[in-house]
Amino acid sequence: MPRVIHKSTIKRARQAEKRTLRNRTVLSAVKGVMKKVLSAVDQKNANEAKASLCEAVSALSKAVTKGVLKRNTASRRISRLAAKVNALTSARS
Repeated sequence: MPRVIHKSTIKRARQAEKRTLRNRTVLSAVKGVMKKVLSAVDQKNANEAKASLCEAVSALSKAVTKGVLKRNTASRRISRLAAKVNALTSARS
């Protein structure tokens, strides 16, 4: 809680707590989906990697829309995941 006691400060602290919880749930969901893609790549499972990549792109885009991640950060992460999945599929061909 804030040290200075003003109504606005107390309200801001309450809002920050709510926002932090909301952001944390979105971020943990994004991290989980990204781990799913990376584990599929590690196991060299191309079909699962492609499917989970679509989920990851969707989750990252939603995080940008909600203001949890910046646009460039999400774009960079999508690009890196896609590069790994593409390298896996091109290696199989």
